[in-house]
Amino acid sequence: MLRIMKYLSKSEIAQMLLALVTIVGQVYFDLKLPDYMSDITRLVETPGSQMADIWIAGGKMLLVSLGSVACAIVTGFISARVAASFGRRLRSLEFRRVESFGPAEMERFSTASLITRSTNDITQIQMFITMGLQLIVKSPIMAVWAVAKISSDGVEWTTATAIAVVVLLVTIVVLMAMVMPKFKAMQALTDNINLVARENLTGLKVVRAYNAENYQESKFTKANKELTDTQLFTNRAMAIMMPLMNTVMNGLMLAVYWIGAYLIDAAALTDKLTVFSNMVVFSSYSVQVIMSFLLMSMVFVLWPRADVSAQRVLEVINTEPIVKDGSGAAPVSRETTLRGEVEFRDVSFTYPDSREPMLEHISFKATRGQTVAFIGSTGSGKSTLVNLVPRFYDATEGQVLVDGVDVRDYRIRDLRDKIGYVPQRSVLFKGTVAGNISYGDEAHGEPARDDVRDARIREAADVAQASEFVARMDDGFDSSIAQGGSNVSGGQKQRLSIARAVYRDPEILVFDDSFSALDFRTDREVRDALATHAKDATKLIVAQRIGTIMNADLIVVLDEGRVVGEGTHRELLENCEVYRQIAESQLSQTELMA
Repeated sequence: MLRIMKYLSKSEIAQMLLALVTIVGQVYFDLKLPDYMSDITRLVETPGSQMADIWIAGGKMLLVSLGSVACAIVTGFISARVAASFGRRLRSLEFRRVESFGPAEMERFSTASLITRSTNDITQIQMFITMGLQLIVKSPIMAVWAVAKISSDGVEWTTATAIAVVVLLVTIVVLMAMVMPKFKAMQALTDNINLVARENLTGLKVVRAYNAENYQESKFTKANKELTDTQLFTNRAMAIMMPLMNTVMNGLMLAVYWIGAYLIDAAALTDKLTVFSNMVVFSSYSVQVIMSFLLMSMVFVLWPRADVSAQRVLEVINTEPIVKDGSGAAPVSRETTLRGEVEFRDVSFTYPDSREPMLEHISFKATRGQTVAFIGSTGSGKSTLVNLVPRFYDATEGQVLVDGVDVRDYRIRDLRDKIGYVPQRSVLFKGTVAGNISYGDEAHGEPARDDVRDARIREAADVAQASEFVARMDDGFDSSIAQGGSNVSGGQKQRLSIARAVYRDPEILVFDDSFSALDFRTDREVRDALATHAKDATKLIVAQRIGTIMNADLIVVLDEGRVVGEGTHRELLENCEVYRQIAESQLSQTELMA
């Protein structure tokens, strides 16, 4: 928990120091009250005392109480303010770090876990700062100060208080040893229940299609029961704390009065009033001692879970992505003779958690304006290969060159500005059709939509053959897109994703099996439009359908991560057995030779 405090700003640290002053003031006022109680007791028991003196002592007692209340209000306000701003900063830091993550880091944490860490875990930290930091500072100060005040008032009373404190400390240590492992498990179980719920919601159609509602419900029930049982264990364990505190406090008060009665009985007649007054003061101070440990026990309720949460948040913030910015020495100008050239030089790649290489000794070159296609059986490494170009992963061996420069020498932002990428699984964001096509303009500081941008959006939609269905939507390009594009079909999502890539007017277009949801006619129309509109862009196409890539300038055939054929469609039909088998399984001889 202490390690995460380094992210506090100077302003927040200054506010916490001010809160420390008000906490000390509150403790001072609280411990001053018994002194006035003693004065009032002595005045009441002393014959001939003036009522005015009693009112004066009572007035001072009231002022001290008001001072304590004022300090408590200021402390609470500052703590809440610091907790809110600190939580906001942690969420921003975590979000920014997650944005830099590649597929490897996302697989390590999982989406469900990252959501929990940025919501539930940070809430636990905020709760601890709001309440825990007050208590963790206040309780030791109060305990030490109160003990110092009572230590000289009577050995018997001090011994009774010490025994009570030892009982409390032993109980707190035993309880913490029991619940700490459970608190750690609780956060992991929260991740798990989020994972099960998210999996069920995203796969709802499949669940219903296979009548698997009962199966999913049993999975959720199991995850829910594990979390509930763990929470019940920790809550029951911590529930022992309060009754124990009350028992010890009442027992201590009984011991104080019993010892006081004994001392009053044994004292001389002239000393009885002094002993009685000391007993009243001591009973108040002993309550303050026990209260300070009661507050400390509340810290131990909040601290274990906050500590686990802090570790989980720090785990995200301190994770360095595998793919990092290059030196930035690579040229970013589009005015270059090698604009859009992509070259693989003896590239091999192994996934971080795998022993077997996914790609082995891949070499080819795609020059400006060329269309290079990749085909092969499922799992042959086609998507992995094109993912090395925008640096979602880095090659394990060899070099991937863009415009003659190793991609690892580019700043990631500069490299990806050159690329229009259409993923295998189309992704749309909540907003409008136009906003999804022009996605990223705001990040590049582009002005709001105007006639020029609207014309570019329509042109990109025309190339992707999306204008027809967009025109049928109620508000055209201003029509709403639901989260994840759930209100459009798979083919429509693919066409809007293609339009988004075309809109950027990139040097390199990467299509990772991005035509699979299109019918053959639309597929052909999109490719024809791309050939005209993006004639100067280098196009890398991963495809399963022979019809999509027949006219490519270069076709690279992959099998088990190796290049087993390279050439045009006709060349590969003659000299590549793997390609010929794939082609013959999809098209007739007449279609193949067309």
